[in-house]
Amino acid sequence: MDLKDIDLNLLVVFNQLLIERRVSATAEALDLSQPAVSNALRRLRTLFGDELFLRTSRGMEPTPFATQMAESIGYALGAIHRTINDRAVFEPAESQRKFTIGMTDIGEIYFLPKLIDLLEKVAPAVSVSTVRNTAENLRTHLESGHVDLAIGLLPQLKTGFFQRRLFTQRYVCMFRKGHELEKGKLTLKRFSEAEHVVVVSPNTGHAKVDESLERKGIKRTVRLTVPHFVAVGHILHSSNLVATVPERYAQQCLEPFNLQYVPHPVALPEHGINVFWHAKFHKEPGNMWLRGVLVDLFAD
Repeated sequence: MDLKDIDLNLLVVFNQLLIERRVSATAEALDLSQPAVSNALRRLRTLFGDELFLRTSRGMEPTPFATQMAESIGYALGAIHRTINDRAVFEPAESQRKFTIGMTDIGEIYFLPKLIDLLEKVAPAVSVSTVRNTAENLRTHLESGHVDLAIGLLPQLKTGFFQRRLFTQRYVCMFRKGHELEKGKLTLKRFSEAEHVVVVSPNTGHAKVDESLERKGIKRTVRLTVPHFVAVGHILHSSNLVATVPERYAQQCLEPFNLQYVPHPVALPEHGINVFWHAKFHKEPGNMWLRGVLVDLFAD
């Protein structure tokens, strides 16, 4: 197949379909009509001799051949975009850009207050939205630029990604002030006898901590299980429950909820928290600026 036989616009539609997985969403993102996107998909199927995308209950799922082409086409389109915009300079004070960052709910609690405070001072028209960094399509969205950065423990982001360490996360035991555990040292026996609230957070460093407790045979009376950390401060404030939480999250909860924390009686693994970005955007001015802001604010 000769390059002169390929319409670059078709590859743009292909790349957006990989991201959106729906014709309607692709049409909206590219400012096209749905028939135009459907026609482009028909031409792509004829060009490559493959269905490329199959309709399922989850949307348009790529075929193995489409998946095979995805990274190369995404990288090529990114390279063209960078070349065209090579002279662009990011001016935070004048920019109206909207950045999207992948992070957990703890990340929102820890990172966003300081980040938004700084943006108000140096980039008043810049806005930020977040998505969960545990999403299955996070890698695809970072490759496409739909998500600018991701923060956390993300071992799945290796080939094609850069990363920068922000800090190492250690875990502590947190409870309300006046709790009986504040008297004397928190031993393993006292920890095991206490009643706990546990956050179930699959595919994160927090899940690995729970797995470590189970492997060590540590028994806990789990009185409450929740799917996120947002309510933990409120729960501990008005109960005798205790929680195993990241120290930096605990620091944010002490004053608002009248809580305290102590070193954990179990030797738990510490996890590096990094900021990740795709190689395609390594020299993109806005991406570089935001990475620098995060490093300045949060890196040890």
